Amino acid sequence: MELTDTPMEVAAMPRSSNAVQFRVIYLNADIEQYLWFSDQYAESLQVAYFENTGGVLEALYENFPADVILAHVNSGGLELLDTIRKSTNFGNIPFVLVVDKLTPELVRTAREKHADDIFSAGFEHGDLITRIRYFKKRQWYVASKASQKISAQNTRTPFWKRAMDVAATGTAVILLLPVFLLVALLIRLDSKGPVFYKSKRVGSGYKIFDLYKFRTMRTDADQMIRKMAALSMYNKATEPVQQMETTGLCDDCRAGNHCKSLLFHDGKQICEKLYNFQKEQKAAFMKFQNDPRITRFGQFLRNSSIDELPQLLNILKGDMSLVGNRPLPLYEAEKMTTDDKILRFAGPAGLTGLWQVTKRGKGKADMSEEERTQLDITYAKEFSFKMDMTIILKTFPALLQSENV
Repeated sequence: MELTDTPMEVAAMPRSSNAVQFRVIYLNADIEQYLWFSDQYAESLQVAYFENTGGVLEALYENFPADVILAHVNSGGLELLDTIRKSTNFGNIPFVLVVDKLTPELVRTAREKHADDIFSAGFEHGDLITRIRYFKKRQWYVASKASQKISAQNTRTPFWKRAMDVAATGTAVILLLPVFLLVALLIRLDSKGPVFYKSKRVGSGYKIFDLYKFRTMRTDADQMIRKMAALSMYNKATEPVQQMETTGLCDDCRAGNHCKSLLFHDGKQICEKLYNFQKEQKAAFMKFQNDPRITRFGQFLRNSSIDELPQLLNILKGDMSLVGNRPLPLYEAEKMTTDDKILRFAGPAGLTGLWQVTKRGKGKADMSEEERTQLDITYAKEFSFKMDMTIILKTFPALLQSENV
């Protein structure tokens, strides 16, 4: 059931040759529904599974590139929707509510809370992939209109700035080449998959480019989680689980052919001992479910920020500069298309920028979105060689902060 109207025209969206086209955050405390969903859409979706809203928010704050969030109402979906829509960082991520049964009341609630769509847990009503594809086209449509709007501004990088970028970054890449090669080798030895991870970012002139990082996560994390879930729930201690499925009795109870402690669950009698055993196995998997996503070496790369080094290649390519406004994910840039905010894209995108060093100078623990946007606009209008050098010199002390700038 569609909750949003489709634009009359949409910008062309690049097609991927990979089987997995879209990255989905899937919130559902029922792991069996997740296993079914993951298998059902294995060819079209890369599913990141979470059992609680805290895990979802943590992934988003770590810049997980979600194309859409699917959240079950019984697992905190409505609360998560409220949090997402109030967020200044990822409030525009497409959000789909999942319910056990579609009702007029739930559809009305979804509209009131600004969900993009609502589906039943079996996804028998409507085409989920078609809707996700529309969400992506909508983002590209907004991007194309914003690019046209900002094209009237002079967004070309001055010669002095480009020369400084090439000289400084080229020297750094040459000096760090042994580190690049060693890290690339260790990534390949640690896990299968590409050395670099790419995510879409919006930079100067609202141009979209691939931001490079060293890969820190397994490419088969989704498949591994499914196997672990099946192993944990069905294969570990197979005999007791099979006994529950057939008789609902444990060994002690079977000896007397009756249960000393019966429970009623899902309309049938089961042994409390076996029920608690299955619950413990499920809980054990839940605690471990997110760990396999990050490789052993990837954890070190993240903690040391070495995974960020490939962004030097983006600077050499001209996607961004050493100093500029932070390149934004598509869903975040989508909020910056109004006349009072889009001017931030008239300036260069950069590795470090004005608001990062201003934040430290004022001793602020955090800055509002409005403050950051105004500083970005100030930089876009006033950047100069002197300003860039000042920001670079102030960036080194800022790196000593515990918070990433």
